[in-house]
Amino acid sequence: MKHKVLFMLLAITCAGYCFGQRGVRIGYVDMEYILENVEEYREASEQLENKVQKWKLEIEAKQKVIDQMKNDLEAEKVLLTDELIEEREEDIQVLEKELLEYQQDRFGPQGDLVMQKRLLIQPIQDQVFNEVQQIGANKRYDFIFDKSADVVMLYSEKRFDISDLVLRGIARTRKISAPKNKEDERNRLKEFEEEQAQEDEEMTDALKERLERAEQAEQTRIKTAEERREEQLKLREERKKAYEARRQKLLDERETRKKEKEEERQQLIESKNDTIENEQN
Repeated sequence: MKHKVLFMLLAITCAGYCFGQRGVRIGYVDMEYILENVEEYREASEQLENKVQKWKLEIEAKQKVIDQMKNDLEAEKVLLTDELIEEREEDIQVLEKELLEYQQDRFGPQGDLVMQKRLLIQPIQDQVFNEVQQIGANKRYDFIFDKSADVVMLYSEKRFDISDLVLRGIARTRKISAPKNKEDERNRLKEFEEEQAQEDEEMTDALKERLERAEQAEQTRIKTAEERREEQLKLREERKKAYEARRQKLLDERETRKKEKEEERQQLIESKNDTIENEQN
């Protein structure tokens, strides 16, 4: 970045030296300002933004499915075998990989968002370039810079801003060839919408298929977990009954021994009483 700034300053200095008698004419354009004031670009940007919001909602929905599967697995781990745990972890990993690939396809460096923005901006950039060439030649500018590009403009006088001049030139060019331009723009937007519709349909089918697989896996998991839970409850009930039976048996045996001891004691008492009576007689 510093090298570009230094190069720009050096070029301006050299030009000022070479053309010192008439001075150096410098202008700049603000590409972002120009794009904001081109109606076709604004409309296409709104359509793209709607697509972006839809993609984000789809990503959120996929993430919620994964999070729910993780929470269910964590809650039911104690009831599952190692094999079932491993199988469900693999299902989660597959969905996570698909989600990551989908995010890259949509928002990655080579994703749909970057490519479609490039497609939207390129025609406007071409028109700006053509107008700048004409303005530079007609107005005898020595340098025309793009304010929003990599070369940093540390200071710029508004009087050197030719962005509105470029916009008026684009408007004149479009007015002369308005029918053709409008038809081309409609065709381009239509092609863009058709491509997006086809991609959305393919994506929707793939998403439905993945969601169906995930739903089937979830139903199988729930069924397996329910069956295992029932087995655990049945086993616990059987153990409880066996414990109660053993406990009751011990209580009965204890009560029997108690009664036997009481009878023996009573017999001893009666025997002693008989002995005493006999001695007295």
